[in-house]
Amino acid sequence: MGDSRLVNRNVTAGGARTSIRLEPELWDALLEICKRERMTLARIVQNIETKRLSAAGTGGRTSAVRVHIMEYFRAAATEAGHAAAHHGALR
Repeated sequence: MGDSRLVNRNVTAGGARTSIRLEPELWDALLEICKRERMTLARIVQNIETKRLSAAGTGGRTSAVRVHIMEYFRAAATEAGHAAAHHGALR
């Protein structure tokens, strides 16, 4: 078996230290979200955790982070998102 590409990082969110393992590309995407939203990584993870805990029957923290990243960029891929980012229209 090959080495895992997952990168493990410790994050403190809501006063608790936690470990999250993501692919390097997802870490890059998450840090880009932090920059765009002018929020710390800890704050973003805390927001994701709060949302996760309020939704019944959801998966774990790392899964919630992956879903958040996908939803964030998927929202930007809408026509309105493209217009706001000055991207071309979907044709």
